[in-house]
Amino acid sequence: MAGMNLTATVLADAPGRPLLLLGPSLGTSAETLWARCAERMRGGFHVVAWDLPGHGRSAPATAGYTVADLARAVLALADPAEPFHYAGDSIGGAVGLRLLLDAPDRVAKAALLCTGAKIGEAQAWRRRADLVRAEGTEAVVAGSAERWFAPGFLDRQPQTADALLGALRATDAESYAYACEALALFDVRDELSRIEQPVLAIAGAHDKPAPVAGLRLIAEEVLDGRLVVLDDVAHLAPAELPDGVAALLDGHFGADEGLAVRRAVLGDRHVDRSQAATTGFTRDFQDFITTYAWGGIWGRTGLDRRSRSMITLTALVALGHQEELAMHVRAARTNGLTDDEIKEVLLQTAVYCGVPAANTAFRIAQRVLGE
Repeated sequence: MAGMNLTATVLADAPGRPLLLLGPSLGTSAETLWARCAERMRGGFHVVAWDLPGHGRSAPATAGYTVADLARAVLALADPAEPFHYAGDSIGGAVGLRLLLDAPDRVAKAALLCTGAKIGEAQAWRRRADLVRAEGTEAVVAGSAERWFAPGFLDRQPQTADALLGALRATDAESYAYACEALALFDVRDELSRIEQPVLAIAGAHDKPAPVAGLRLIAEEVLDGRLVVLDDVAHLAPAELPDGVAALLDGHFGADEGLAVRRAVLGDRHVDRSQAATTGFTRDFQDFITTYAWGGIWGRTGLDRRSRSMITLTALVALGHQEELAMHVRAARTNGLTDDEIKEVLLQTAVYCGVPAANTAFRIAQRVLGE
């Protein structure tokens, strides 16, 4: 579709900061899907979300289009001289894949949420397009409420759910049908290995339209991919878990030295899990730990990380911090300590921290090292 114009909404106005473009899910608007998540980000980006044709603030489509057409229209929203970051949910994620493939020099990093290199089956999308043309978007509201949200979300967050379903009801039916037909044609599974930019694939554990397996395929096939699975989330992760998704996006797109050290020592899986569990109540504490513990102390050059691991293990044994001890036994292995060296550290604690404390530490370490 030539000359497609997408309307964009600024969700975090930060001129001079790197641009982060956010893409929508079918039937949603930029504001209903992304606003709560964007306002929880830490201000490191100029955040702009775009609407599909006939959705939110974008004018209705006048002809059919493809996901590649959408990607070209998204490129027009950004300064061609400056690479941008991109995050998209569902069809917005499909557009992200097309951007990574068709304009690799324009996209610095991408986060792809609740999407896939192929989403659903072509015949099912065409049937839905026919249904909406015949009966309007009201015909798919009940099914969308079931697909979009994890169990219990409608009761926990009725206002958020009502706003999203209201955006679906307000969507132009013909434009919605065109989007269904674009998804029917979309399949880039054989092209994923060409993607070189860092990709964070975020899946909802309860997502039926875009199951975890599809996000895992993306993370495994691209050159630099990482998968995070969110519990208690289905298909609209930015709206269902705004604090956790905001923390994940800040971490993926940012250049935080403390976070880099934290990942190097504790591993991506642990850090991603911690970020996904972030709430408005815990966010400042997580930032404090990352900045001061990992950036300020672990990032210093006065001791190597092997030495810091040995000191940390001893302190945790002495103070009885068993959950932290298990985490730092894993970190000690990452930092180069052998099982025998960890054993020697724990033997040393038996003398100076007490036999009961060392006994518990040996039990925990044996379990962790045997995993």
